Amino acid sequence: MFRGVQNYNMIDGIKIGLEIHCQLTSLQTKLFCSCHCDYHGKLPNTNVCPVCSGLPGTLPLLNQKALEYAGLISLALDCKIPNETTFYRKNYFYLDLPKNFQLTQYNVYGITSIGIDGKLEYDGIDEEKHARIRRVQLEEDPGRLVYENNDMDSSFYTLIDYNRAGVPLVEVVTEPDFTTPKDVRIFLNKFTSIVEHLEICDTKLEGSVRCDANISIGEGKRIEIKNVGSFREVEKALSYEITRQKTMSTHEIEIKAETRHWDDTRKITKQSRVKEEEQDYRYFQEPDIPTVILGNEFLSSLKTKMPELPNDRKNRFISDYKLSEHVSQVLIDNKWLADFFESAVKIYSSPKEIANWIVSDLMGFIDENNHHHNSQASMEEKRSELKVEARHIAELARLVDQSNISRNTAKMILNQIITTGEMPSQVVERTNSSKIDDKGLLSEAIESVFRSEKSAVSDARLNSKAANFLLGKLMQLTKGRADPKIALDLIKKKLIEPD
Repeated sequence: MFRGVQNYNMIDGIKIGLEIHCQLTSLQTKLFCSCHCDYHGKLPNTNVCPVCSGLPGTLPLLNQKALEYAGLISLALDCKIPNETTFYRKNYFYLDLPKNFQLTQYNVYGITSIGIDGKLEYDGIDEEKHARIRRVQLEEDPGRLVYENNDMDSSFYTLIDYNRAGVPLVEVVTEPDFTTPKDVRIFLNKFTSIVEHLEICDTKLEGSVRCDANISIGEGKRIEIKNVGSFREVEKALSYEITRQKTMSTHEIEIKAETRHWDDTRKITKQSRVKEEEQDYRYFQEPDIPTVILGNEFLSSLKTKMPELPNDRKNRFISDYKLSEHVSQVLIDNKWLADFFESAVKIYSSPKEIANWIVSDLMGFIDENNHHHNSQASMEEKRSELKVEARHIAELARLVDQSNISRNTAKMILNQIITTGEMPSQVVERTNSSKIDDKGLLSEAIESVFRSEKSAVSDARLNSKAANFLLGKLMQLTKGRADPKIALDLIKKKLIEPD
């Protein structure tokens, strides 16, 4: 088996291009008929009608809202929007579309897709980078193929569920501007954040955002990698494919243009079929859907509907909330996280404290939980399991700010409310964990520490820095409830007292 390459800069001429498929899950109906757009959880082949089944005599009717959403994606990716747009039949045999061809857009007879010539900047591994967007096109999603044991190679049969067939899909095609798998993953995460902020795609739904990758090395032929289940797996598939192609080139083995599938179990790519050329698809204009004239009014309407995008939101977090660039970036990378933050700030205005609890502690808990269960679930997939809400974090920040509880106590409380849903103040009352700032009680506890740590007391009288060890012992004794500032002051005073 080929092993992953550690330093991709040592390999010359790596070119990676992407084909990102984004379902418009916020729509109610399919692209050309009135069937429900949401096919999840439905019995196979029940979310179909004569139109999306391609029965004779039926006529497609374009979902105008889908055209608007595709236009928003185009604008967000800095694309030019043409004056008119057209749909074509893509006549490659689609067994997962009942009519056996796909209705899509393509710049085959002039510029007719919804967006062209865009770009998207992203933070590369070493520097700010950008990828050019060749085109954005609106098309219908194929159905779903089901194999025995989910193994295409060993399955004795192939089942087809047409419920997904006809769901509105936006395909974003980039130029081959990526040189490392890591950059690809960073770019895909930024794209996901954009469509989340546009509120046109629920990215946590299975299959809502998918990606095929095209890769070539040097003068080698282009290989397309399909059937990749997540962005993390896209990165792994590209790493494997780089090593495979480099090894073949070293041994002077010809690299042929082909489509390969990613085997998620064995972590390898496998040949699927010889790569088709564009002429093999035999595009011709769909006779049942007239050319759509967009014009300036359509473009102006899109601009008025454009929400705040991630980059603008990041800049606002820095300027209005005085957050660092890093913390702001972490928040806006996930729209739910950024919304959670702003909801908490509205309840209690302490942006830096709240952001710190979210980025350092809440996300840390989720990452640790995912690692423990060997799960690759994202924040979106895990959030339904969390019982913590914005009001919990807001109250936690307030209790710490007002010195009602120590930060260590607050961390323990957070671990509880994530699973119980209790308010922090309820946990404080139930566990009697409010901060101890009574000097009499603290002095009694310090006496106990001094009696049990006589050697440390002697050291602290010679070296004042050793007093922090005694403070640590006091915090252990009081289970983190002692006010550290008052306690340290009392410890230092007691150290200068005569025995």
